[in-house]
Amino acid sequence: MMTDIRNHLNSCLPCAQNNHRRQKLPGALKPIKPPEGIWKLLSMDFHGPIAPTSKQGNRYIISLTDILSKFVIAKAVRDCSASTATKFLINDVILKYGTPTCILTDNGTHFTAQLMNNLFQHLGVTHLYSTVYHPQTNGQIERFNATMDGKIAALCNERRTNWDEVL
Repeated sequence: MMTDIRNHLNSCLPCAQNNHRRQKLPGALKPIKPPEGIWKLLSMDFHGPIAPTSKQGNRYIISLTDILSKFVIAKAVRDCSASTATKFLINDVILKYGTPTCILTDNGTHFTAQLMNNLFQHLGVTHLYSTVYHPQTNGQIERFNATMDGKIAALCNERRTNWDEVL
């Protein structure tokens, strides 16, 4: 009976003409094209803060993965700032493995900062952002972070202060 009522209300022309939409119309989908090769599309994210702080003062993990090959680079860092992200990209990624074509990140202030935009523009890297409040867009790196948590916890000392060494 509910289905019949819903169908009747949806097909009522005067109702449709006189009742205004109260919801925002859905936006156009902008799917991310699958990468055409390795090191074409990378996914990057910060994970943390991790408690307790490590002996070296690290509280976060920044990780990056190649979407096609699933190759991961992860590093323990003290903070989740734009300068930390740019240093990681330059020193631990680009100088060792080369410049990627495209990088997908979330909308955190560390990735939307002008410093990051300047770096990407200077290197000719396309910066893609995941959908707001939809971490599944960047799901591969999010899944890696969840798996990594369990592995690190299993290998840590009792106080878990050596998690960055285990990483």
